[in-house]
Amino acid sequence: MEEPIFQQRTDLSALNAAVMAIRSEIKKIIVGQDEMVKLIIAALLADGHVLIEGVPGVAKTLTAKLVAKSVNAGFSRVQFTPDLMPSDVLGTPVFNPKEASFEFKKGPVFSNIILVDEINRAPAKTQSALLEIMEERQATIDGKTYPMASPFMVLATQNPVEQEGTYRLPEAQLDRFLFKIVVPYPSETEEMNILTQFHQMGNTSALDMINPALNAEQINALRKQIKMQVMEEKLLQFVARIVHQTRNNKSIYLGASPRASISIMNASKAIAAMQGRDFVTPDDILTVAIPVLRHRIILSPDKEMEGISEDDVIRQIIQGMDVPR
Repeated sequence: MEEPIFQQRTDLSALNAAVMAIRSEIKKIIVGQDEMVKLIIAALLADGHVLIEGVPGVAKTLTAKLVAKSVNAGFSRVQFTPDLMPSDVLGTPVFNPKEASFEFKKGPVFSNIILVDEINRAPAKTQSALLEIMEERQATIDGKTYPMASPFMVLATQNPVEQEGTYRLPEAQLDRFLFKIVVPYPSETEEMNILTQFHQMGNTSALDMINPALNAEQINALRKQIKMQVMEEKLLQFVARIVHQTRNNKSIYLGASPRASISIMNASKAIAAMQGRDFVTPDDILTVAIPVLRHRIILSPDKEMEGISEDDVIRQIIQGMDVPR
């Protein structure tokens, strides 16, 4: 009997089973939106946060809630509004008359998976409350540091900036999201399937149909496994070249930071593992390049006036490069 040409160095069977289980649970409710589901699972495995943008009614919040429900870990939700204060998100010291001292009452961010709904409805002061917790996995309040639970993930939804009553997210905030996922309208066939599915559900709640496929300990174990993925030096150079090109492109006013390079590397490892491979290919990098970079670059004013999008510019950069094989 011939020996297999390719021998797996890392056993990814548990990871693949978990990914399939989460996908099948979400598919019970969500019709289409395969790209969004794939990227959210990749971010969960790569220890990243996700920003989901789309018009109202395209199942952004529902998908985020379903992903959280398919993982047996702590979940909390914060609805961002124009009058929300940072203390409403992080928590606040409360006076305890028995002890005659202040006790810190933790806010909703002290959980595993945090759904921040309509993040751009709150002003920058409240949005900036998330900066430390998203990057350093801790919150500093009144000089005392409180670590976040592990795993920790922020799933944020927002409406397009052009809409009424929205505040633009600061660049420092955007840079902390691994992916920005843009959710399109469903096709006519998908819309028909949505109507059929909800008609057949009757009085059953969507969340009641979801069973947990992973717990917190399993997620932490899978994340360690993903960090061990093999990535050749020529692919690391390819990632560095893509990000470097965003800083030397006439169409781009502000290029991507080194955090973007690290994000592409981590995300491509997660995508490779989800495909059942313990090594990264150029296709994995190309899959994640646009969702990782689209929110980290700012186009020059003349390109914005021409109606060119960030996605178009990133595609042009990649098409003008030699892809390693």
